[in-house]
Amino acid sequence: MPLVVVKSQIAAIVKEKVKEQESHVDNITNDFAPALDKKVREIISEAIKRASLNNRRTLMGRDV
Repeated sequence: MPLVVVKSQIAAIVKEKVKEQESHVDNITNDFAPALDKKVREIISEAIKRASLNNRRTLMGRDV
């Protein structure tokens, strides 16, 4: 199954957030993207359950 998250986008977001937070994080390990992907899939699954419980066929921001 392909990753939901895009590795190049992760790097860009991390770089942006490090700058905003004046942090010193400068590396991302190879296991970060799959771990983030797993979390995103869990969030999507929970959102689907919430929409279903509310008798909706459309996912909305509030389901997250």
